[in-house]
Amino acid sequence: MVFSPPPCYHFCMQVTIEISDELAAQVRARGLTPENFVRSLIDDAVRSAPTPIRSKEDMEEFFRIMSENSDKIPQLPDEAFTRESFYQDHD
Repeated sequence: MVFSPPPCYHFCMQVTIEISDELAAQVRARGLTPENFVRSLIDDAVRSAPTPIRSKEDMEEFFRIMSENSDKIPQLPDEAFTRESFYQDHD
């Protein structure tokens, strides 16, 4: 089984924020513009976020573990997977 990670998409988003004059003054005192300061905060958050992409070996191990007890799953008739069987308790 070959697992291909989902493609990455590059997109741009424009966000308008309002910051207090006090914060803007503190940011400028550091030699930054408020826009660059916020951009750096977002970049830091993105870099520190955990990545959901796994290696091929991790995915193979996941599927191996998932299939270990698959022989113990009872065989069900096709009728068990009809829309009516899923919603039999709903009116």
